[in-house]
Amino acid sequence: MSGQKMRLRRFQTNITAFVAAICLCAGGTFAQLAEQVPEVLEEVGVTEHLNAKLPLDLEFRDEQGNWVELGSFFDGDRPVILTLNYYRCPMLCGLMLNGVVDGLAEMSWTPGAEFEIVTISINPLETPELAQAKKQNYMNRLERPAAAKGWHFMTGRELEIKRLAETLGFSYTYDPVSQEYAHAAAIFVCTPDGRVARYLYGIEYPAKRLKFALLEAAEGRAGSALDQLILYCYHYDPTNRRYSPVAMNIMRVGGGATASILAVALGMFWLSEWRRKKRTDREMKDSAA
Repeated sequence: MSGQKMRLRRFQTNITAFVAAICLCAGGTFAQLAEQVPEVLEEVGVTEHLNAKLPLDLEFRDEQGNWVELGSFFDGDRPVILTLNYYRCPMLCGLMLNGVVDGLAEMSWTPGAEFEIVTISINPLETPELAQAKKQNYMNRLERPAAAKGWHFMTGRELEIKRLAETLGFSYTYDPVSQEYAHAAAIFVCTPDGRVARYLYGIEYPAKRLKFALLEAAEGRAGSALDQLILYCYHYDPTNRRYSPVAMNIMRVGGGATASILAVALGMFWLSEWRRKKRTDREMKDSAA
């Protein structure tokens, strides 16, 4: 085996050992975080049901209190963004919908023209009046009056809400202690004929990401998500007897581990190359002498 191959083999072995060590440390940290997650989150998550046909015969109430079929928002020509939230949510729902607004603000497309948005409350006790107030809040934030006719804030009955959630693979639960719902951060992009085309996770939906998903759905194509970051509403704080976001801690751990791996890997490589060059220069000097 040549000297260069041996150096490369040693470098690969060292990197592998280092990555394994980082993974073990990170694994322990993630395990500790997992132990802190309350039991309520065991019933929360998203199972992708790509290409699933939505039950378009379900009825929900619009902001004026009128019962309308879900299928009325699917005209066969334009894709639909579907979100399941609840309007009195103290944390995650607001972040999600703010993320949608921020993404829309950077797009030339407008709800009601190129696509529709339907936001449905998972809390059957919420009213059309509350839905109307929330709609006005987000329309003011978006500052695009034409979007009002294309973004619908709906309420409904528990049976219909659960049936729609089950079709989407969206599992949520109600915590009677905090009197809040625990759910994942995900929105659903659907084809014009009412099939699930793509799941978008997190609380930020950049314009390019939204537009690509809408274009894909408009063509009737269903694509799987490569990266799924599910952010949960709750992390139990035994001191305050409250739930607070835990996702940031997870992201910090993952980001720190990645940065450490890259930094040490590059450092080891540069050190190896510096030593090799220094040794080569010395050998050349000895040969010249």
